[in-house]
Amino acid sequence: MATLDYIVMGIFFLGLVGIIIWVLSQKDKDTTDYFLAGKNAKWLSIGSSIFASNIGSEHLVGLAGAGFISGMAMAHWEMHAWFILILGWVFVPFYDRIKIYTMPEFLEKRFSSGSRSILSGISLVSYVLTKVAVTVYAGGVVFDQVFNIESVNIMGRDIDFFWVSAIGLVVITGLYTILGGMKAIMYTSVLQTPVLLFGSIVILIVGLAKVGGWAEVENIVGNNLHLVRSASDPDFPWTGVLLASACIGFWYWCTDQYIVQRVLSGQNQKQSRRGAILAGYFKLLPVFIFLIPGMIAFALNQKGFLQVGSSDSAFAAMVAQLLPNGVTGIVVCGLLAALMSSLASLFNSSAMLFVEDFYKKMRPSQSPAHYLRIGRAATASVVVLGVLWIPVMLGLGKVLYEYLQGVQGMLAPAIASVFLLGVFWKRMTSKAAFWGMISGFTLGMFKLALNIVYGLVGRIGSLTKSVLYVNAEDAKLDKLNDLTSIGDKIQNTFPPELAASLTGKINEAKLSLSALTVEGKAHASELITQVKTGVHQHFIDTGGIFYKIAAINIYHYTVVLLFFCLLLMVGISLATKAPTFEQLKYTYRGAATDEQKKLTRESWNKWDVIHTVIILGIIVAFYIYFW
Repeated sequence: MATLDYIVMGIFFLGLVGIIIWVLSQKDKDTTDYFLAGKNAKWLSIGSSIFASNIGSEHLVGLAGAGFISGMAMAHWEMHAWFILILGWVFVPFYDRIKIYTMPEFLEKRFSSGSRSILSGISLVSYVLTKVAVTVYAGGVVFDQVFNIESVNIMGRDIDFFWVSAIGLVVITGLYTILGGMKAIMYTSVLQTPVLLFGSIVILIVGLAKVGGWAEVENIVGNNLHLVRSASDPDFPWTGVLLASACIGFWYWCTDQYIVQRVLSGQNQKQSRRGAILAGYFKLLPVFIFLIPGMIAFALNQKGFLQVGSSDSAFAAMVAQLLPNGVTGIVVCGLLAALMSSLASLFNSSAMLFVEDFYKKMRPSQSPAHYLRIGRAATASVVVLGVLWIPVMLGLGKVLYEYLQGVQGMLAPAIASVFLLGVFWKRMTSKAAFWGMISGFTLGMFKLALNIVYGLVGRIGSLTKSVLYVNAEDAKLDKLNDLTSIGDKIQNTFPPELAASLTGKINEAKLSLSALTVEGKAHASELITQVKTGVHQHFIDTGGIFYKIAAINIYHYTVVLLFFCLLLMVGISLATKAPTFEQLKYTYRGAATDEQKKLTRESWNKWDVIHTVIILGIIVAFYIYFW
């Protein structure tokens, strides 16, 4: 970072401050103003906010890291622009007709208050414990690579820069969200989104030029260029990935408060739908501006042009090592924009769920100004919880990050099932929704707990690949430390004879890796694979059925859980009393009067259809090219 970069960052933050001051001058009158921007948002701010909210740490760190390690395998999740189109064309009219503020509110009106409380509770816990943790972890990775500062002296004490940057990120973002609410998020996104796009596109262009063009990337990446992997692939079998990613996509884009709140802020159906279509265009970009740069980072690392400490730091390493002065500042602003907008959306959505789904039930008939104050206080509470979670996240962050997609895969089936059947099937009953969500969530969390208990196999498995790509001293040191940690755990928990055998192989792998030769890295990978096999066999012998469940591919488990939830809900529905007439008003057909259908038809024209077809065409072309 040079002086020019800091000047660029200063200008960016002045722009943010100016927008926030302007937002604050427009006083929030009630919770509709605070949480839904007065339901007056236009398509540009809606589309920008959807994209900026979605682009968080899983892209800055995770998607680029996934491109570095596994190539195009994770692109399925990023080509879900078609789900945003479903949000715009199918769910925007539906949510507008039933006049709701939150997704749990819909479940209460369609089913029962119990269903509402379950979804609210699941959402709040997952927001605070996963999204905040992973976003802050990503911020630490980015700051560490870009600023290259180990510690900051505050009041005579040297404090790890990670803590300073992480807490600063959470607190600054929390302040403008508390003060400005959804308006601050929507309008700052209009500034943040183009900055993020510009910076990421620069990284893509510079990286391609440095590596020698796309053909060179294809040559070095090899089979990792393909989207669809064998059904026997241990990480990304197509039999699990295609349906699991679709299940997660439907849940996230069409039913998650975090995203849907943006279209609920729309002035009308036309503005909300066009905002969703704009977000659909934006959603085509992450593969090109995050995942492919991760693949480029891999190619550069293989050629010795880039030093990458770990797959997590691939994107930040490109920013720090490849960009000229001034441009680095712009890209860092883009990185900060993504982190801040993601956190801001999280804080606001969490506070809205608390006020609408819990507080108003406890304290009904209060004034709009009272609920507004509680909304701000709830936002502040989420900020505090995010800061308090940082020490835990620092110890578990890598594990949490590794299982982030797994967490989503465990949450999605129950919620996707209840919305899919609840909206489109009139026979779906309250008891089916209640017990289906509880069962699905319990089985999902059970699998997640088993993954953590037996997570040693996954840690060892990730090293079998990553040691092959180590080309720098700091990266080597990280891998040696990981191997030492694994060896210590085996030594402390496994039978002495087996522990001695496995730790002996780990020590031999460390010696082989230390030389940083191609042969040494290959030998180290082979030894680590043998360790993984030994640990796997030990868990089979001692873990029984529990380890066999833990060993099921996470995406296959998501698919099985989805069908289990659907069948359970259908079975309970057919065995219980049919919904009331009032409940049926909250189904897709029951909510649409002739007048409402006419209003929806008048809200779109041929250009909306043309843009929709263009987005779908690009998705099809992408799958054909990378299949």
